[in-house]
Amino acid sequence: MVRTLLSLAVLLHFVAATSSAADLYGLSEGTPDIQSAGPMTFGPSGILFIGDPKGAAVFAIQTGDSHGDPTGVEHDLDGVKDAIASAVGASADAVTVNDLAVNPETGNAFLLATVEGKGPVLISVSNSKVKVVSLDKVHFAKKELTDAPEDAVVGDGRRQRNLRDDSITDIAFVDGEIIVSGLRKSDSPSGVRTMVFPFNKADKGASLEIYHAAHGRSEDTSAIRTFVPFVIDGEPNLLAGFVCTPLVKFPISAVDSSDRIQGTTVAELGNRNRPLDMIVYTKDGEQYLLLTNSARGVMKISTNDIERSEGLTERVEGGGTAGQTYETVSSWQNVVELDKLNSTHAVVLIDDGGQLNLKTVELP
Repeated sequence: MVRTLLSLAVLLHFVAATSSAADLYGLSEGTPDIQSAGPMTFGPSGILFIGDPKGAAVFAIQTGDSHGDPTGVEHDLDGVKDAIASAVGASADAVTVNDLAVNPETGNAFLLATVEGKGPVLISVSNSKVKVVSLDKVHFAKKELTDAPEDAVVGDGRRQRNLRDDSITDIAFVDGEIIVSGLRKSDSPSGVRTMVFPFNKADKGASLEIYHAAHGRSEDTSAIRTFVPFVIDGEPNLLAGFVCTPLVKFPISAVDSSDRIQGTTVAELGNRNRPLDMIVYTKDGEQYLLLTNSARGVMKISTNDIERSEGLTERVEGGGTAGQTYETVSSWQNVVELDKLNSTHAVVLIDDGGQLNLKTVELP
């Protein structure tokens, strides 16, 4: 009897806490109409922000995952696609994992996947146990983009593409705002947007121009592929990676104060490469970026003197590198997604010959 009453009290406390957080952040109960699985990131109180490129919208989902201790979490799950397939009743070949996000409050890992015939599926992993997170009758909010490209195929031949697919390429939560990168409906389509959370009716977007050292010219058509917030001289900035592979800095405040931003290219990291994911961390008193790539492994990039970098202005030829220095982390192979777990460890998704494995690893 006592145990039953205690269990009921814990349940009521959880429900009250979830409802309170939902009311605080303007969430309402329903089923979010997420059309595609894009990038995602955690905000406060177990709220997960999910980008939906196809639907040109950002969703705030109350996961209820708000109690735990990330310092003692150890993820070790081989065959992630098999585990997801088993949980949703599909074949592993039908599963595509789109993004990984770790809840900093609990250390639990969340995977956003696309399952053929079922659409986007949200998965939580705790102590190597896989669970489908139901999106039926959850507390959520939705913010539609005001300047997304049309959902239509454009271009000719091998250049044919649907620009809507890149309307949201990465997402972060910074000081009460959601920062979203992606393509805009504009003559200068490379863009960044800010959205105040709880969502209001207005959002602000700006076009982004960069100097692409490998190409030897300024460009404003390529979307950011991955970015991290980074404080420079007390001001929040973004450090953003682009295909082929410039690393660019610019202040977040510029998004709200200007329609067009001129980024500063602080590094050229080599051509014929696509950046996949990036985190920032501190080790031995120094801050580093950890960037995983399609063709150039995992880079541990120094941020020393980045605040004084005036940027690259001359072409870097032959696949060379310039600017901020880095070392390749040879012990990390085939990492396709990563997120910070705590001050000493990260969670990585490794592609081992087509099999995806989820691991906790020490930051290098």
